[in-house]
Amino acid sequence: MAKAKTVFLCNECGETSPKWMGRCPGCGAWNTMVEERVHEAPKGRSAAIGFTGSKPLKLNEVSTTQKERVSTGVGELDTVLGGGMLPGSLVLIGGEPGIGKSTLLLMICEKLGQNGTVLYVSGEESQEQIKMRADRLKVTNENVYLLTETNITNILENIEATKPFAVIIDSVQTMYTEDVQSAPGSVSQVREVTMQLMRLAKETGITVFLVGHVTKDGNVAGPRVLEHMVDCMLYFEGDRNRGFRKLRAVKNRFGGTNEVGIFEMTDRGLAEVPNPSAVLLQDMPEDASGSAIVCLLEGSRPILSEVQALVSKTGFGIPRRTADGFDHNRLSLLIAVIEKRLRISLSEHDVYINVVGGMRIDDTSADLAVICALLSGLFDVPMPSDTVIFGEVGLSGEVRRVKGEDLRLKEIGKLGFSKCILPKGEKRQTELSLCEIKKIMELPLANKGRRGDHS
Repeated sequence: MAKAKTVFLCNECGETSPKWMGRCPGCGAWNTMVEERVHEAPKGRSAAIGFTGSKPLKLNEVSTTQKERVSTGVGELDTVLGGGMLPGSLVLIGGEPGIGKSTLLLMICEKLGQNGTVLYVSGEESQEQIKMRADRLKVTNENVYLLTETNITNILENIEATKPFAVIIDSVQTMYTEDVQSAPGSVSQVREVTMQLMRLAKETGITVFLVGHVTKDGNVAGPRVLEHMVDCMLYFEGDRNRGFRKLRAVKNRFGGTNEVGIFEMTDRGLAEVPNPSAVLLQDMPEDASGSAIVCLLEGSRPILSEVQALVSKTGFGIPRRTADGFDHNRLSLLIAVIEKRLRISLSEHDVYINVVGGMRIDDTSADLAVICALLSGLFDVPMPSDTVIFGEVGLSGEVRRVKGEDLRLKEIGKLGFSKCILPKGEKRQTELSLCEIKKIMELPLANKGRRGDHS
């Protein structure tokens, strides 16, 4: 029997150490070393299974065939994947528990089953539980097969027997291989199982979807090398207690990154939201102070969202700064710019920022809209309801241009808005009434503040 030993592995880079270390000697990351009990592989045998037996070829001697992408039946997912599913690819989908990973993958089985057999492998649910969820999602294709198994050797044997067009593994942290004597979900098990599935996808042309659990920090559980092995890595974002979900591509070898698909969780599963701007703005109040509309760019998709600000007198010695859906540090920076450049004091006011619909703003083009919302809330003066705002704000109060301005203006006009406040730049081809500014001091509400007529 192989001798067992205890080692410590780094979650980030896979570096091993005979003893625990606060800082990984390989990548320098802190608190990433985890204990693993492993067995030495028998002589002449390696637990890791990768590409073997290939010979070096000249680059111009390698033959390539253009593979056609296959639609998954979910338009938002096709967009994030770069136009559809590519045969032979390894796709990892991560996200918080209950956010919709398994639901989305079961939904695409209906369409993928029209191209061949689909094998859904679950290590977390029974076949009866999956069937109940499939009935709710109206998945009735006869080419969809269910398998409840966690041993990767048995899974590969079933794949060889059924010869599926696509395989779904839910989840990779529940799978294990007997070649590694450690618990399922450990660094060693996740790495070896993914290596075998990667080899399967590349050698047979079968598309493999992996469901990945995430840690409390929002990263996929297991070694960071897992993210390097897959061809495409998708993340579900959003609060699972709210309606909207964002599916974002953070890595895609066959398409663009940062593409976003918008979904809404309903009683019949995930529903696509082809026009999220209209949904996010449908309940926007009229003539309400502290509200501004911003045009964001998620990947190549422009989205209009409402930013709300509440500025009130504080009852404490230190004013509160609270942001929901917006970076707290970015909010503090913008407040400092307002106080320094506009000479408007917010030291005696609590500031609350909220992005409607549970959206999360990471785009710096929302800076100008947040400042307008703050000034509107401070002076209790509503922003014009037909105006959309975007632009990045620097520390000296300058308003900088952002990417995709033409796409943003086209989306603004399509939704019926007539005015836009944006950074000054070259002449734009648009029918909108543009208010171009170089500095935030040119904002109308900023002039109101400098006149000293605010409370």
